[in-house]
Amino acid sequence: MISIDKAVVARLKVKGMNFEILVDPRKALEIRKGANFNIQDVLAYPAIYKDAKKGEAAKTEDLQKAFGTTDVYKIAEEIIKKGEFSLTTEQRRELIEEKKNQIANIISKRAINPQTNTPHPPQRILNAMEQAGVNIDPFIDAEVQVEKVLKAIKPILPIKFEKVILQIKIPAQFIGKAYSIVTKAGEVKSEEYASDGSLQIQIEIFSGVQDEFFRKLAEATKGSYESKILRKVEV
Repeated sequence: MISIDKAVVARLKVKGMNFEILVDPRKALEIRKGANFNIQDVLAYPAIYKDAKKGEAAKTEDLQKAFGTTDVYKIAEEIIKKGEFSLTTEQRRELIEEKKNQIANIISKRAINPQTNTPHPPQRILNAMEQAGVNIDPFIDAEVQVEKVLKAIKPILPIKFEKVILQIKIPAQFIGKAYSIVTKAGEVKSEEYASDGSLQIQIEIFSGVQDEFFRKLAEATKGSYESKILRKVEV
């Protein structure tokens, strides 16, 4: 449970009435994204307020009218999922930095420098984001903001999204360990078992994740796999 001095106000207006709770901003935002947390651990204090700053509690009859229940935790969950948050300047800055890093890592794994055909390190992408002055919303999922960021940094950084279609051959004795690594890395185009029990898979992945993909595959197969690039696809 977060202390009251570090909590923020989450509020929701229902049927013309204002309802507020004091929450841990990070955990509340994670709940908004679908994570599972015990609501008791998210609240600074188990109460629904009309005005949290004044400590003015909401009336029981208003809770029943607005939410159809007086259960604090059920109401708190609805406020977290549908309401808005008031963050301090420092809290907002921290959340924006966290989101920037998430976006930079996504781009680093998926995009390449067309001049070298290698991924840009996350820090280089962060520097370009800073130079471009791109605005990051701490409340919007990183994936959703990638396209906007790419448009902003392309004039500064040579960058493109490229996929490769790989053909992978896995010996029979390593299929159990390697199969999930391959199928989770990208989109499987085809798979076929050979007469010797080996598995041949064609898979489409982002060029920027090739090194990490091959490293995991080498560990799972003790280096006993074959691969070749069939073609590249710019996206």
